[in-house]
Amino acid sequence: MKTPITMLLLFMSFYTFGQNGVQNVKGIILDKQSEMPLIGASIQVITATDGMGTTTDFDGLFVIEEVPIGRQTFQVNYLGYEEVIIPNIEVNSGKEVYLTIEMEESLVALEEVVITASIDKDKPINDLAAVSSRQFSMEEVNRYSGGRSDVGRLAGNFAGVSTADDSRNDIVIRGNSPTGLLWRLEGIPIPSPNHFSTVGTTGGPVSALNPNFLKNSDFMTSAFPAEYGNALSGVFDLGFRSGNKDKMEYMFQMGAITGLEALIEGPISKKNNSSFIIGYRYSFLGLAQALGMDIGTNAVPNYSDISFKLDFGKSKLGNFTLFGIGGTSDIEFLHEEVDSTDLFAADDEDARADSKFGVIGLKHNLLLNDKSYVRTVVALSGNNVQFGRDRYYNQDQDDEVVRPFVIGDDGQERMSVSTYYNSKINAQMTIRTGLLYERTNVNLSQESAEFGIDDNNDGIFDLIEVYKFDETATSFQPYAHLNYRLNSKLTANLGLHGFYYDVNEDLAVEPRAALSYDMSDRHSISLGYGLHSQALPLPIQLSTMMVNGQSTNPNKNLGFMKSHQMVLGHDFKISKSWRSKVEVYYQSLFNIPVDRESTTYSVLNEGADFGFSVGKNDLENAGTGVNRGVELTLEKFFDQGYYVLATGSVFDSKYTASDEVERNTAFNNQYVFNVLAGKEFKWGSQQQHRITFDTKVTTAGGRFYTPVDLEASRVNEIQVLDNSQAFELQYDPYFRWDVKLGVKLNNVKRKFSQSVFFDIQNVTNTENIFRQSYNRNTNQVNDVYQIGFFPNFMYRIEF
Repeated sequence: MKTPITMLLLFMSFYTFGQNGVQNVKGIILDKQSEMPLIGASIQVITATDGMGTTTDFDGLFVIEEVPIGRQTFQVNYLGYEEVIIPNIEVNSGKEVYLTIEMEESLVALEEVVITASIDKDKPINDLAAVSSRQFSMEEVNRYSGGRSDVGRLAGNFAGVSTADDSRNDIVIRGNSPTGLLWRLEGIPIPSPNHFSTVGTTGGPVSALNPNFLKNSDFMTSAFPAEYGNALSGVFDLGFRSGNKDKMEYMFQMGAITGLEALIEGPISKKNNSSFIIGYRYSFLGLAQALGMDIGTNAVPNYSDISFKLDFGKSKLGNFTLFGIGGTSDIEFLHEEVDSTDLFAADDEDARADSKFGVIGLKHNLLLNDKSYVRTVVALSGNNVQFGRDRYYNQDQDDEVVRPFVIGDDGQERMSVSTYYNSKINAQMTIRTGLLYERTNVNLSQESAEFGIDDNNDGIFDLIEVYKFDETATSFQPYAHLNYRLNSKLTANLGLHGFYYDVNEDLAVEPRAALSYDMSDRHSISLGYGLHSQALPLPIQLSTMMVNGQSTNPNKNLGFMKSHQMVLGHDFKISKSWRSKVEVYYQSLFNIPVDRESTTYSVLNEGADFGFSVGKNDLENAGTGVNRGVELTLEKFFDQGYYVLATGSVFDSKYTASDEVERNTAFNNQYVFNVLAGKEFKWGSQQQHRITFDTKVTTAGGRFYTPVDLEASRVNEIQVLDNSQAFELQYDPYFRWDVKLGVKLNNVKRKFSQSVFFDIQNVTNTENIFRQSYNRNTNQVNDVYQIGFFPNFMYRIEF
């Protein structure tokens, strides 16, 4: 904790206060539908006293030099297009600002009215997403208290999302399993971008996504457009920003969670506006543990990741970019170092996990004419996790023995090709049609003694094959989408998505539709519907059953899980910087895999752990589920030095298994409320420095759970659940208060800035229950609690 303070005092010696601080602001202005550059568009800094500004060149590019440091607002105008206002862009001395601005052609005659559109983050970047969507920025990921610079945890601040789990960043959207989430990067699906993640899951303890690489991206929670498929709950549609095309820039950072980080960006060739950006991070959570910080375990996690993007600029063949991300992580739990409070391990087992994942892709954008373009992405991606658990039988006795309890090696390598044609027919109509092709080599293997079988009665459980599969899976996802502006107030989005998967030879055709209507300048309503399908997680679909000594995969032919999703929303612009949004939704899930015999099991309860249930190898598509709820967002965008975000969700998530009894799902918290606020205080002779204060309060209903059957667990010497009370009991409500303090210093002479933040998480040290588990050594059921008081820090310099 002393290190960032020492460095802060050291670098204070570089600061001078006798000169105004300025920085360059650059960017590009495009037509929103066709992505053609707009030549001669004007952009003004309306918060600057001298009214500085410029116009775009032949490529739609602009540069405004010597913009004063601080938060600035920009106004963009172009003949025949709606005026755009971009508020609260932070300009600092250490890094140039780059803006990508999209303008929409006006449907109203110019002499009749001037339409102004403020770029608000409540609207998604993807113009085809009309409901349950919003964009987020790199600044938000780093700004909000308690977020650990984690994109997944950022989503927990939005209405309809529950992340009341300190151990992992799994995203529960509207009561759906986290396995229903789709991660996309630069337009292609990718494996879970998290350290210590496993095949089939979408979350993990630590994100491998570097937020300093992200450009503004979209998050969708229901009834998403036709180009997105193989997902039931939501979409993270992410993009990497390009590096500075004119000058070299550097960033160094260290934090308790994110570790040590170095980032470099700059031009490859100024002639064709090509650039690069590359960053590397390496953890040092072991130091945090040595300083007494509670990270949920005594084991030391090691992880590192690298990200890059090469933008080769414009050429006669179009624009090519090469991007990639990769990460490795490992951890070892030793039984003598584990106690009953550990979130991840047991005190009579040694455990280890070694995981890695990677993505590399080539993206090509070709402008066909002033109305149309083709975008193609070819990518290779994959992930692998090797894990094992060794159990100590008759622990601390003369006849103590250690035997393998779980052995696993799961991997997949995927080739993805995504291409689509986008054409702006006219100011009213835009069409997009495309195809996603994926070919995945799947190699899964797991043996487990969790079945509790002891055939030779030696007191040691036998290893049983859970799954073993080495084959190739292929899928095709064609789609078509129409965006039609009937007039200046009413817009319709219509689409159709197809999905074919050769593992089960299933085919789905999914209609999507949305309407948005601006009742006035301040009120708008939206209505959306979508049919969505998703393939089973591979560890469930390929689960093994032994028949006459032969290994079979009886779940292989299970069909897609499906969901009808309906959303009704109302947006109210209370004032220039305040807005509210209410959404009511209903989701009907069907074709859900459940046991053939009468049990309480449903796949809808999978996905919030490091693995999946074992022995689920005789399932059928006979289950159902229902999610319904109402969400409220009240938000003040950053203006006049402060912001406020309050979100609330009241919902009900139920499922019906083969016993035909409707029950709570494992993700039915019933309510989630968040209140976030932040304030900036200016100081310095030119008001160039900032002191920041951010806070967040979260409360959520406790999850429903199935209690441990203590007597059966004692007899079987393994945890056994009382399924007669499946998801009938509920944990206590979750509560956490986080506070974040920061200082931002801008050197007005040397184009150098630095920041230091202290993020105090769980200020009240509230004991939020994580789970109940059977302790084999004490023969009792223990309460395991989530992370308590945790002081996180981050220090950054940019130049």
